[in-house]
Amino acid sequence: MGHPTRHRSDHRHSDHHHEHAHRRGIGGLLISLVSPQDHGAHSGERVLESTSDGIRAVAVSLAVLALTAAAELVVALLSHSVALLADTIHNFADALTAVPLALAFRMGRRPATRRYTYGFGRAEDIAGVAIVAIIAASTAVAAYEAVNRLLHPHAISGAGWVMVAGGLGFLGNELVAVYRTRVGRRIGSAALVADGMHARSDGFTSLAVVIGAVAVVAGAPRADPIVGLVITAAVTVVLAGATRTIYRRLMDSVDPTLVDQVEQVLASVPGIDGVDRVRIRWVGHELRAEIQISSDPTLSLVDAHSIAEEAHHRLLHEVPRLAEAVIHTSPSGSPGHDTRGYHDVVAHHFASDADHIP
Repeated sequence: MGHPTRHRSDHRHSDHHHEHAHRRGIGGLLISLVSPQDHGAHSGERVLESTSDGIRAVAVSLAVLALTAAAELVVALLSHSVALLADTIHNFADALTAVPLALAFRMGRRPATRRYTYGFGRAEDIAGVAIVAIIAASTAVAAYEAVNRLLHPHAISGAGWVMVAGGLGFLGNELVAVYRTRVGRRIGSAALVADGMHARSDGFTSLAVVIGAVAVVAGAPRADPIVGLVITAAVTVVLAGATRTIYRRLMDSVDPTLVDQVEQVLASVPGIDGVDRVRIRWVGHELRAEIQISSDPTLSLVDAHSIAEEAHHRLLHEVPRLAEAVIHTSPSGSPGHDTRGYHDVVAHHFASDADHIP
């Protein structure tokens, strides 16, 4: 009596999953101007809106970081500050990551085909790989410049302007970091969150530029290239975190608490006797699930289907970013009923225990 039930949600998600907390302060005001709220969008509308939010985040970030980096570049060339040059390189690299992200979000809008039956959401994960590569390359270039200046000292000029540029770099990066991370988490985009982490690290390295300029004014000329090395070390730490995030997404990793949540929702549905298996994966910034449940073997096909539909309905309401679930119902054991033979026809294809998730 096993059967799958599968469809896209066309209902309104609960207010809890709109994930629009009250925004405070100037940063929240700026974010609210470019990140409109989603109240009651249907599944198809949510997919398009979340993708549009991602594209908007990329465009705004590109504009802010490009202006910030351009201003820093002018000061870096005039002052000969290698610390500011390192920060400028990172900011240009951060702006450059907008290119693969924008392409990925636009590709993700394409409908599924008979070849790409799950659609093109995985393009975001490929963009994540490109982002990690860009961060790594910019870090290597900045490290080279810092070491070279440390070995061949060169005095900087206009330390005051270097401080101003560093402060501008911090402000621009922090605004972009907050914006990217918030939008990325809201729409479930690991690539956008990783890009936000990159921007935040660049913001703190901009503050390091200010500290280096102060030290130079205080009579420590080698402080500038040393700060450049500190910047590259800090970005390397962020690079490791971003790499881990993208790796887990590519390996279909999810937070185990998400599996717990799904199991709890299913256990609350009347008519479900047991939850046999839960598999969840990200496809772009959407979740898809494959679930096996068990119910009374005496139920009619219609009744068993209704139970599975109710389970699907509750999951779509209570699990953020879940776009689709395939639910298979199997007969459960009950007094007077032998259920051991229901899956004999395929049992030899699977190991008895290895096929179940602990």
